[in-house]
Amino acid sequence: MLRVEFYEDSQGRLSSFVARGHVEYAIETDDVVCAAASAILQTAWLGLQEHLRIGVEAERSPGFLRLRWEEDGRASREAQAILGTVRLAIEALAKQYPENIAVSTARD
Repeated sequence: MLRVEFYEDSQGRLSSFVARGHVEYAIETDDVVCAAASAILQTAWLGLQEHLRIGVEAERSPGFLRLRWEEDGRASREAQAILGTVRLAIEALAKQYPENIAVSTARD
């Protein structure tokens, strides 16, 4: 199962997320649900870093992705729009595939 935990700072702004595990919907090369989740989560990275030029601290390995973005960038409405959309998309995917994806939110 893929578990995605979004973190909010003390002001309720998205500040980071951690994704652990594997979707296991299909065999690895045919797992469209895994591909969708991966694309959605990596879109946050691209949007923040390449589009908004916000510094992103990232750690990635098989079955693991952690992103944390600069505190200064958290105040950006554009950053929160990107991150909020990513969270909505992952939550929607989790509703479609509850046996494969779990989503939660916690405070930093």
